[in-house]
Amino acid sequence: MKRIVWMALLTLALPLAAFAGGVDLGNSGGTISGNNAGLTLTGSSLTTVLGLGTGTCSTAMPCGTVSFTTGSLISGNLSGTTAGVVATLNGGGSFVIMGNGTAGLPNGAIFTGSFSGPVLWIANPSGSSNGSVNYTLSGAISGTWWNGTTISGSTTQITFDAGKDGFMGSVAAASGDTVINTVPEPGTLGLLGTGLVGLAGIVRKKLKA
Repeated sequence: MKRIVWMALLTLALPLAAFAGGVDLGNSGGTISGNNAGLTLTGSSLTTVLGLGTGTCSTAMPCGTVSFTTGSLISGNLSGTTAGVVATLNGGGSFVIMGNGTAGLPNGAIFTGSFSGPVLWIANPSGSSNGSVNYTLSGAISGTWWNGTTISGSTTQITFDAGKDGFMGSVAAASGDTVINTVPEPGTLGLLGTGLVGLAGIVRKKLKA
């Protein structure tokens, strides 16, 4: 009986070890454009990947692309220049990370999903005499991983300076970071562990017979 209990604990722990952690994906370049109907990132390269593939991506040798579209404006002003959150947009839209088959990554979709909640548009005044400002876009995302599992994460995208008048319809994207949580839901882990315990019990009975 004691052995069965230890086997149960082990089978519950194994899935945790196998699925624990996350993947950090960085992008650079491109353009964030749009209006009150939503913001879009185009032309951005996937330049770093930690936790998936061989991790040999770079700005000079990108491993794919990152693109997104948000929902429409909820409140605020996209051209705001005061430090802090100047606009909030609806979630939804789309968020896609594509691999090009290099560095051990898929040749196709790595992540396909959308924003799972409001998207924040944050102004960061430079403090310089010309009054220029850049922006940070951040939001939670959820969707489908390259292996078909449903996962969630978050993204932060930073622009270059938009000038003293703030965002005027488009701004060059500087860099971005997207963290994908690859740990399955606890319920899934429990079911997997329970199933393995049952299987172990059946095998033990057959060996005794």
